[in-house]
Amino acid sequence: MTSIAPVRPSGTPDLTAEPSSPGFDRYLAAARAWGGRVAPLLAALRAIEPQTLLPLPGGGSTDERFRRLARIAEADLTAARVLEPHVDAVAIMAEAGRNDLSAAKGTTWGVFAAEAPGAAVQAVEDGGRWLLSGRKAWCSLGGELSHGLVTATTLDGATRMFAVELTPPAVRAEPAAWVARGLAEVVSGPLRFDRASATPIGGAAWYLDRPGFRWGAIGVAACWWGGCLPIASALRERVRARPQDALGAARLGELHRALEAGRLAVRDAAARIDAAADGRADDAPDLAALAHSVRGIVADAVVVALAAARDVLGPAALAFDEGLARRCADLELYVSQYHRGRDDASLAAHLGDGDLAW
Repeated sequence: MTSIAPVRPSGTPDLTAEPSSPGFDRYLAAARAWGGRVAPLLAALRAIEPQTLLPLPGGGSTDERFRRLARIAEADLTAARVLEPHVDAVAIMAEAGRNDLSAAKGTTWGVFAAEAPGAAVQAVEDGGRWLLSGRKAWCSLGGELSHGLVTATTLDGATRMFAVELTPPAVRAEPAAWVARGLAEVVSGPLRFDRASATPIGGAAWYLDRPGFRWGAIGVAACWWGGCLPIASALRERVRARPQDALGAARLGELHRALEAGRLAVRDAAARIDAAADGRADDAPDLAALAHSVRGIVADAVVVALAAARDVLGPAALAFDEGLARRCADLELYVSQYHRGRDDASLAAHLGDGDLAW
């Protein structure tokens, strides 16, 4: 099993010697070439067979899956933000036994499961067909993707997931007042559904109850982790150029500790996911507690990285280095998916008596 690689003393992540695949290599090249630009990244995804991008989680190569997500985020966070829901959708459909829906090239997928006041989607079965109607908030790139996995409420009040082709007039992207400085082209606005034909994925409540829901959350943390690596490299270069800067060196050491803790947490989670999935684990982990812990550890590392960029690299780097400035803005918005405090409270609710045993 491969692993997310630590940062070498030279400051360059040791990622090049790891196994890869043609589809992943092609998207990684696009991430490096088209950083921050959604249209060419989606074009690259459309040209790649979905199954060649990343291994599926829970199949023995979860560590490699997370490591590849980190590599994309190291190259460009917009590219990671485009890729992660696409491959998450592929994994969700595989978990539901519906590989047939995502096997073809030419499709781009999103996962739209957020709930917001005043935005709800109803699912109605009509003559053997499922139809979705209503408004869904926080649909990232909803107007640019070909397909989406959408949660909706059935007439009996249950929440189910559906695969939907995102084509007008049945599905329309509503205007969004997207003013974000980070992930500026990953517009997250509402979608309007008007009796859109839909294919059910799993049964009632399946989406939230399945193990893969937590696996996917850890995959997002792998993206956050990878997004910090160029900041760590820039900080190391600054400290080496100023050997008398003891405070800068201290911040570099602090960041290294935080990133190493995040790397080990993601790597351990991958091993535990695979062990539980194939029955090798004596005690299957509480996946909610595992996901909350890993995400919190990596989110803390992001805070350390952003503070170090501000305090050590300073305003000149953030004002005149386009790549670094965009990366910091991207990271700040991306990691806001972690709800500090609320997620820790949820973690506490899932803790058992033996969770801190060694």
